[in-house]
Amino acid sequence: MATSRANNHVKKIAIVGAGGNVGSHLVTALLGKHRFDITAISRAESKASFPEGIAIAHVDYNKPETIIEALRGQDVLIITLSVFAAGDTQATLIRAAADAGVPWVLPNEFGGEDGEAQNDTMGPAKVKDRGLIEELGVSSWIGVASSFWYEHSLSGPGLYGFDVTKREVVFFDEGTERLDTSTWPQVGRAVASLLSLPISPQETNGNGPTLTGYRNRMIHISSFTLNQHEMFASLKRVTNTVDSDWSITSVSTKHRFAEALEKLKGGDRSAFGTVLYTRYFFPGEGAGLFEKRHDLDNEKLGLPHEDLDEATKAALKLSESGYWKNYGKR
Repeated sequence: MATSRANNHVKKIAIVGAGGNVGSHLVTALLGKHRFDITAISRAESKASFPEGIAIAHVDYNKPETIIEALRGQDVLIITLSVFAAGDTQATLIRAAADAGVPWVLPNEFGGEDGEAQNDTMGPAKVKDRGLIEELGVSSWIGVASSFWYEHSLSGPGLYGFDVTKREVVFFDEGTERLDTSTWPQVGRAVASLLSLPISPQETNGNGPTLTGYRNRMIHISSFTLNQHEMFASLKRVTNTVDSDWSITSVSTKHRFAEALEKLKGGDRSAFGTVLYTRYFFPGEGAGLFEKRHDLDNEKLGLPHEDLDEATKAALKLSESGYWKNYGKR
């Protein structure tokens, strides 16, 4: 029977969280390819709005059969979830994808990669969900390791060490630890390029990238490789400020991490961001530096070089929009 994969490319893509921060950029980039049929998987009670050109399938997570029906005939399931999503949501979606015969799943990654820092902050949940996909034996997974989102992380108080509203910066130790970071549009472009690849090598003469080549592994992408001083320099250029316009302090990275971790263990969920980010700045470890362990896939996916100051302007605009006043509200 003919399928949308008959031409060696995926076509039908279902996405959970299509109206979210990451999901909306994925949808924009996918629509820009003019080759995909996109379906937003949405709860019946959701008030999320979606762009023209995508279908909407309403589901009830208490009735897995509604999810299975929505996923039937899809080539790809992309999962992007809110931090408030129930812990078993992704597993429910993965099982439904297997029951519906969906061959490819992009799980809720879009951040770090496996490693000590990931284990210290996120626990085994991501590895467990990937293992479930492999155990069910129907779908293959591809994870997107993009590191922290630049606009979100620079604009958020204390994440990359900056409070852009108060013009305060806290350097972690010397502020020289480098890490990879990606903009939301770059993540969208990466996924759209990935899913535009041929499934198997028959069109590439064995030389070009394929979906099968990424089967059950991560892709690694980055917009910039930066330390805090380089971020600060961009902020000063964009805001036309100098050091004296800012409050500048420094803190021991490991002390900051340990202090926040104790708060988190004591039930203070607001400390989670500090725990998560600070762990990747441990001095000399390179925990957030993909190139230390992997080649970046930017070139293979045809991703453009980006302008740092333009991305910094986007972060400032995000902060001014009231994004953080509403962040975390259901």
